[in-house]
Amino acid sequence: MKMTYGIKDRPKPLQLTLFALQQLLAILAATIAVPMIIGHDMSISAALFGAGVGTIVYLLFTKFKSPVFLGSSFAFLGSMSAAFAGGVSMSLGYLGLIIGAALAGLVYVAIAVAVKFAGVGWIDKIMPAVVIGPTVAIIGLSLAGNAIGDITSGNVSVDVIIEQVVETVDGNVTLLVPSKKMLCSPYLALLCGLVTLGVTIVCSVYGKKLMKMIPFIIGILSGYALAATLTGIGHAANVDAMKIIDFSKFKNMQWYPDFAFLTAFKGGYTAGDAGSIGAYIGTIAVAYIPVAFVVFAEHIADHKNISSIIETDLLKDPGLTRTLLGDGIGSMAGAFFGGCPNTTYGESVGCVAISGNASIVTILATAALAIIVSFIAPFITFLATIPSCVMGGVCIALYGFIAVSGLKMVQNVDLGDNRNLFVVSVILIAGVGGMALSFGAVTITEVACALILGILTNLLVRIKIRKNSEPEQIALPIEELSKCETKEETAENAEENNNEKL
Repeated sequence: MKMTYGIKDRPKPLQLTLFALQQLLAILAATIAVPMIIGHDMSISAALFGAGVGTIVYLLFTKFKSPVFLGSSFAFLGSMSAAFAGGVSMSLGYLGLIIGAALAGLVYVAIAVAVKFAGVGWIDKIMPAVVIGPTVAIIGLSLAGNAIGDITSGNVSVDVIIEQVVETVDGNVTLLVPSKKMLCSPYLALLCGLVTLGVTIVCSVYGKKLMKMIPFIIGILSGYALAATLTGIGHAANVDAMKIIDFSKFKNMQWYPDFAFLTAFKGGYTAGDAGSIGAYIGTIAVAYIPVAFVVFAEHIADHKNISSIIETDLLKDPGLTRTLLGDGIGSMAGAFFGGCPNTTYGESVGCVAISGNASIVTILATAALAIIVSFIAPFITFLATIPSCVMGGVCIALYGFIAVSGLKMVQNVDLGDNRNLFVVSVILIAGVGGMALSFGAVTITEVACALILGILTNLLVRIKIRKNSEPEQIALPIEELSKCETKEETAENAEENNNEKL
């Protein structure tokens, strides 16, 4: 794929600002979603600050050669929840977040050291295009449900109580469970999402110059404008179904990031039900370390993906050792400020693919912008009010591009060969089917499961059976054997004719 701006290119200042804002919007929803899901007063602005710091660390380790933004990792959601389990104090919980991210980062460092001595040749052997291509496609396809779920949702909700029937030994018991109900009509939300998607597509396909480079910004602003108009009418006419954007968030703005380390180092730790501090750290280690090995597989898939897009093998230059160190140390730095371990973002990769902008300066500017805006409460609040339907419209394109870029990796693979066909089939079905394994706080995601199963299948179909250490006999079709026999007969006849002439 030809890039409008290559890795070393420097866009003009105004263009650079717009490109950075576009990247920020692309990664925003997922980055701030993690602290919102975990709760415990985690700061979304601190998570954004941590993502910016982590990305700068990553760029430094990769010698400014890998155009990838790091954001909050969903893979560690279970691990982060474990940090607050057992009735621990808030301070100890935040300290657990920082310790856990450090342990996960050390796993990356250890793998990086191993790769330094072993090289990256083994990756091409166990993860050829037939394995990594469909795995990258699964990264996009596994997120499809999120995009479709978001495109019919707003962000205005009310607290409701629902009845839930639970079967017990003594009979059924009805429980009253608190929940949230979306007010807006899913059809109006869908309209906003489709307008966002449509404007994004039109700008990317038919736009000229700058418009073609920032389709996400124009698409999101168009969808937001429509949603804001409908919300305004809904408030004026008192129609709940038209209330899509929650403007009440502007009443409770957080004016500065509440950094994780500030809470963690307040002291007064009480381990509570988790027992001693030592046991608590052991719990954190068990929750974080295995997940780091799982995310390592996704790290390779993401870098293979961006490598195919920019047509430069990042696992060789700057090298897997550097990308791992950047990811691991960057994750530590990000969690120190925001509490969330970071990881390379598929949304960032998709943004590079669609905009054709692989400029490292853009990624650096995005990181700086994330740090700056984390202190600008109105802007952060504005970003937080972008409704799910608008982001869902954009994410349909983003996740789709990730899936398609993975499929492009296998376009030169011979799928007429059953060996390749089995590998691709197993990965796609395992990933799309949602094969995921959970072991307590550790969850092997569908992407990791699909990749592991694909690697095993690829090794299985390529086992060579040798009998008595004899050279392998290649069975040829009857037609080929007939051709060989014909050639041998022709050679014998020619030899006889030569003898007769002599």
